[in-house]
Amino acid sequence: MSVTLILGGARSGKSRYAESLLRSHPRVTYVAPGPVPDDSDPEWAERIARHRARRPAQWTTRETGDLAAVIRAADHPVMVDCLATWLTRLIDDIDAWQDLERARTHVHRETTRLIEALGSAQADVILVSNEVGSSIVPATPSARMFRDELGRVNAAVSAASDHVALVVAGRVLDLSACPVVAI
Repeated sequence: MSVTLILGGARSGKSRYAESLLRSHPRVTYVAPGPVPDDSDPEWAERIARHRARRPAQWTTRETGDLAAVIRAADHPVMVDCLATWLTRLIDDIDAWQDLERARTHVHRETTRLIEALGSAQADVILVSNEVGSSIVPATPSARMFRDELGRVNAAVSAASDHVALVVAGRVLDLSACPVVAI
């Protein structure tokens, strides 16, 4: 069992790279942790459909925010795409965009559950996330909180990972052997 974190910006190729690592597996659970399409967000529904169409037909798609439960229950590889949408869902689920301390507390609790699940996973897990260190962040408290929390989530998952890669413009850089600095 191994845990891999793949970081990259929007349209960097990070999801396609993650999918390529799992292509040879006959059974994979693909987790889309973002908002479940309910006809209120046609762009989200179209994006999920597009991603689903390019994955192997035998892969199972789960649309859930409970990543820890899926990882704990899996006896075959799991791909989570992506931690940024998971973070959005965590904050949306408790309607805490205006209560930043409540949002942080909830995110920390769920991140701890995720890290514990990764530590006891029975199958390979690949997690995809947006790299936030060089992103443009709107000058609002909730946007800064989101960036900071995603950075913390990425750092925690990175520390629990066997492999870490950065994908930029379709190019993959293996970060696994790079020194780790405390943030």
